[in-house]
Amino acid sequence: MSYDSGALHAALAAAVGEDRALIADLRVAFMESAERQVDLLKRARCDANWELAAWRLKGLAASFGLNALMALADEAAQAAPGDPRVIRRLEAVLDGLRQD
Repeated sequence: MSYDSGALHAALAAAVGEDRALIADLRVAFMESAERQVDLLKRARCDANWELAAWRLKGLAASFGLNALMALADEAAQAAPGDPRVIRRLEAVLDGLRQD
């Protein structure tokens, strides 16, 4: 799955200017939140918990203009709880965002 890793930096820079330290702090906060939602997806055993984590991840991605992550989170919300294929794809996107 492709993603626009530059969109995260662009959204952060638009919000706070070119303050590199603040951008780095916000990036860490974004990644921690996204990772927390993926962890909740991994541990979800019912539709309600699965959907809630997917919707939160979608909202987080929307806040930063990460359209590919939004689409994948939306796909996750429609999948069965614990779907390993969706979780692997989400982890791959987060790994890509970590590389930037």
